[in-house]
Amino acid sequence: MCGIAGIARRGDAPVSVEVLERMAAALHHRGPDGSGTYADGHIGFAHTRLSILDLAGGAQPMGDEDGSYVVVFNGEIFNHRGLRHELELHGHTFRTRSDTEVLVHGYHEWGAGLLDRLNGQFAFAIYDRKRQSVFLARDRFGILPLFYAERDGDLYFGSEIKALFATGEVDRAPDPVGLDQVFTFWAARPPRTTFRAVRALEPGCCALWREGRLAERRYYSVDYSGVGAEAPESLRDLDGALKSSVLTRLVADVPVGAYLSGGVDSSAVCALASAASLHALRTFSVTFDDPRFDESAYQLTVADALDTRHAVQRIGGADIARVFPDVVRHAETPLLRTAPAPLFLLSRLTRQHGIKVVISGEGADETFHGYDLFKETAVRLFCARQPGSTVRPRLLDRLYPYLAPTGRGNDFWRGFFLGAGAPDDPLFSHLPRFQLTSRIKDFYSADFRAALDGVDALAELRDGLPKAFAHWSPLHRAAYLEFTTLLSPYLLSTQGDRMAMAHSVEARVPYLDHRVVEFAAALPETSKLRGLKEKRILKRWAAGVLPRPVAERVKQPYRAPDVPPFFAEGAPAYVRELLEPASLAAGGVFDPATVAGPARRCAAGSPMPPWESQALVGILSTQLWQHEFQAAVPQPTITARRASPPAAAVA
Repeated sequence: MCGIAGIARRGDAPVSVEVLERMAAALHHRGPDGSGTYADGHIGFAHTRLSILDLAGGAQPMGDEDGSYVVVFNGEIFNHRGLRHELELHGHTFRTRSDTEVLVHGYHEWGAGLLDRLNGQFAFAIYDRKRQSVFLARDRFGILPLFYAERDGDLYFGSEIKALFATGEVDRAPDPVGLDQVFTFWAARPPRTTFRAVRALEPGCCALWREGRLAERRYYSVDYSGVGAEAPESLRDLDGALKSSVLTRLVADVPVGAYLSGGVDSSAVCALASAASLHALRTFSVTFDDPRFDESAYQLTVADALDTRHAVQRIGGADIARVFPDVVRHAETPLLRTAPAPLFLLSRLTRQHGIKVVISGEGADETFHGYDLFKETAVRLFCARQPGSTVRPRLLDRLYPYLAPTGRGNDFWRGFFLGAGAPDDPLFSHLPRFQLTSRIKDFYSADFRAALDGVDALAELRDGLPKAFAHWSPLHRAAYLEFTTLLSPYLLSTQGDRMAMAHSVEARVPYLDHRVVEFAAALPETSKLRGLKEKRILKRWAAGVLPRPVAERVKQPYRAPDVPPFFAEGAPAYVRELLEPASLAAGGVFDPATVAGPARRCAAGSPMPPWESQALVGILSTQLWQHEFQAAVPQPTITARRASPPAAAVA
């Protein structure tokens, strides 16, 4: 993958090459292998390259034969060879072997219809010199980011928001509504971001800029309207779809590795990748000193079974606190969890081992109903059918034993889940999560609360649901909400792309091949969740390729230690400084007096309920975010921008 950026001016003022170079410099970490700019009067593009395909001939910005179309592209087009052949039959001449060149010729031939033909993960911009227009597009599921801003008819775009700020022409003011969405959904919902002037192009959308106007439209969305019975050949079809998806994502002119969590999803793609690789597969895992989060036993079982060359990034609490400022800087948004930090360290380890492309198991839980959220939804609906039952609610104890491990508090949690919302609420499946996350709003300052007067994040989400949503089953509604509120803006962007590309590593996600997603969307719910057994068809298939203990594993959510790393002995000085009353008051989002209680309890090592831990991470990360992008808080003591090398082990 790469970094892309550009400017299109409404008037005749030329785009400065110096400004384009500043935008490229802000994205250097996304593409350290080369950079380039293109300026044609009032249109300018910038690109930083992570060379993966056609190492000698894939430099960008890239044009077609006569320069009628120019593209900057971030991502991979996995079916580019077939498209190239089709375009050659139409008379197009290619000068490189890169997938980038397919985009300029494809847009020339098919216009926006090109998007329906692409199998890939991408964000790109194409300049049509004849029409003086710029076409922006993002892949179906939002695997890769694309941000833009408009000012007086001028358009600015980039892979990351920091490229837009590098122009000196885009306002950095925070968006209270975007922040409130982070504190509701874990991420701002595209097109909104946490900056008032900046928008995110939504997944499955494209936009055309011409003469100072930007027109957007959706070309793809997940649809559950075609659900039918599971066909006898479904297992065979799944096998073919997954093998094809993994095989195409191994195509590169550099070695391809894999992230191995030890769960079914990543283990299965590692098994397929290992079988298709000519050399021993390189695999990389995160392990934790804290046994509550550690999955190393399963990781080693899979690595041994597949005979991979395995490297381990071990995470102690101090590691998370040390790199958290860098994590927030790359994420460009406040965070409610520390989970991105271990992945930041994992990508660094991966690059240190000479690997800059990995495949991962992301997307399988959304596609095949793997998360506890799906089971939780089914249990809550089961309980709602007999509201007087005292036995049915006990099923919730099996889902979340860590919430009340000693048995105390079980009644509270059962009541919380069962009272979170009515089954006829469109957001029924996600209301417990949204309500728990929203507890951070108890810490808002009076001024910030006033700025949000009349704002209702949940009402806005309900109003924006597609018309077909009402006709889908409850679990398919849950899947849609998971795709749109968490997978794209948080898991793929904040926790995925940003943490991998911080160290110039491209992550490919076979489960989000649109053919796999559409196959799963057409299956009945029972093929994915039966009782409390998740991902049934995927696990039936995995039984033929994985060791039994792994294939039959119950889903263990990826989690990392939250607040303890920031208050342990030797914690960085910035933590205390950012939580001081004067610093919180300067930030303006949170009330210092309200924050003081949980901060004091955490510093003393007192037990904290989950929502307080999550809130404290959110408050701290917001302070870091404001310092980085608005200078709204005093300078904290952050000793090093680049953390020390990670502890690593090779199995």
